[in-house]
Amino acid sequence: MKILIKNGLLFSGDNDQKAIVQDILIDANGLIQEIGTNILYEDENVEIIDAKGKWIVPGFVDSHTHYDAEILASPGLKESARHGVTTIILGSCSVSAVFNSPEDTADSFTRVEAIPREVMLPLLEKEKTWNTPKQWKAYINTLPLGINVASFIGHSDIRMKAMGIKRSLLDNVSATKKEEQEMLQLLTAALDEGFIGLSTMDNPWDKMDGDRYWSHKTPSFYSSWKERKSLVELLRERDAILQGAPNLVTRVNAFNYMLASTGIFRKPLKTTMIAMMDLIGDRYIYPLIAFASRSINLLGNANFRMQSPPCPFTVYYDGVDSVMFEEFPSGEALRHLAKELDKRNLLITDPKFRDNFKKEIKKKFAPKVWHKDLSKAVIIDCPDKSLIGKNFYEMAKERNSHPVDVFLDTIITYDKKIRWTTTIANDRKEKYKDLYNFPYNLISFSDAGAHLNNMAFYNFPLKMIQTVQDSIDNGSPIMTMEKCIWRLTKEQGDWFNLDCGHIAIGKIADLVLLNPENLNNVTENVELEPIIEFGNYARLVNRNEGVIARVLVGGKTIYKNENFVSGYGKSVKYGRFMEKTNV
Repeated sequence: MKILIKNGLLFSGDNDQKAIVQDILIDANGLIQEIGTNILYEDENVEIIDAKGKWIVPGFVDSHTHYDAEILASPGLKESARHGVTTIILGSCSVSAVFNSPEDTADSFTRVEAIPREVMLPLLEKEKTWNTPKQWKAYINTLPLGINVASFIGHSDIRMKAMGIKRSLLDNVSATKKEEQEMLQLLTAALDEGFIGLSTMDNPWDKMDGDRYWSHKTPSFYSSWKERKSLVELLRERDAILQGAPNLVTRVNAFNYMLASTGIFRKPLKTTMIAMMDLIGDRYIYPLIAFASRSINLLGNANFRMQSPPCPFTVYYDGVDSVMFEEFPSGEALRHLAKELDKRNLLITDPKFRDNFKKEIKKKFAPKVWHKDLSKAVIIDCPDKSLIGKNFYEMAKERNSHPVDVFLDTIITYDKKIRWTTTIANDRKEKYKDLYNFPYNLISFSDAGAHLNNMAFYNFPLKMIQTVQDSIDNGSPIMTMEKCIWRLTKEQGDWFNLDCGHIAIGKIADLVLLNPENLNNVTENVELEPIIEFGNYARLVNRNEGVIARVLVGGKTIYKNENFVSGYGKSVKYGRFMEKTNV
């Protein structure tokens, strides 16, 4: 059946094309057949959708997710789809679920990405029949996908496969020439199947789960840039993409990513790195990274992009169960003993440990992502209800004690039963104009599918649209709405070499009908909702009732009136595995 969408304000995704009221005719194959005004089509096999008062925009692109496990159990990926995201990229941060055994794969994912191991490991043991990119892609294409899926191959994934998990986790041990060649072959196999590139990781926070290699860094951390050289050059040759994260403690090797991208006397390499944010605890890093990114692109002929979330970066912690504690030695020690609470609590009572914790948490000029300001840490749940709404400084004042002592005492008493929240970045809305308009970042980094009860940015496109619309309504526009939509759709589709994010004749109709009068319903609030397919494991989600009127994937409606269509994510396939296009 054809679909005719009438009278909507159409944003094509093209920055240079002004939005106007138009109609869209979608053919029975899900392709956009005609765009114009007053399209007339009298046929009983045409569904007519009246979009008067609504915006028609391309489906949003979320280019940094960790849905590698969730897609196996819940291929609708509902928490992204309900917010108008119609294309996601998984396989980020060096971890993908392609080459290795279920146990090795789960160990590399579940601690660093805060995905429950007790869910992911049995799921992989049940579902994993693949050991190559071709087999994985074939499996993904059998699923009742709700939205479109593209993928990186993970550097840790191929390094474990080539070296064996034990050797891949040894410090100061490099791959042999034979192992380097095998990694090259594994990457080639992924690129041949349409994977968009390689994701890697140099951050020491990212650590292994399981009993065998607990607290080892993930395999890519142990790889030198010399070892990676052939992989990087293959990406350059194939017009593929390098995604990565530097060492977020020292940050020095961020320049390795920038230099890899340069195109002086060679082809530039598309390189994207996490993450450019206005950090509360490190205000100098945002302008420094912006300056470096601009310089390497203009002076080094690079194709380098940072990734930037467009909204306050608010996180939620259960006790010390967060990767953020990995960035300083005392927090790292607490995380290491997470399975041995008696030993951990004994450590916490040690006066020397407390002194070190106090020194490390107040280091003013140490690079940090978490600001470590306990006055900004607000308790939102606790068995002692009198503590809810207080921060640790307020508690310390009441008890005439040091805030760190109060914090550590509550960890001994309540462990994960004390839940608290803080914003670590993007708290100053006056900085959004620069962030949104910076030409060398990508508006992304939602981490959807990971950190399930630590954060929720599934609706980040709507948050950006709301902020831009508010600025327009207030007479001080951050940018045009056309540019805002472009940044969330076509810009990313084009940069990642994916055929999405653009409304034009002949394109597949991945569309969103958005109700602008309800944009105020987009909030910073989060809720806990169960993932039924994960044994009702609770995760944080976003809700913005009445903003998304309808979502179409492949020319078919998947979501309308706050509900998914029958069979969604269960029996009907709407999305597709999206291969890298030739450039």
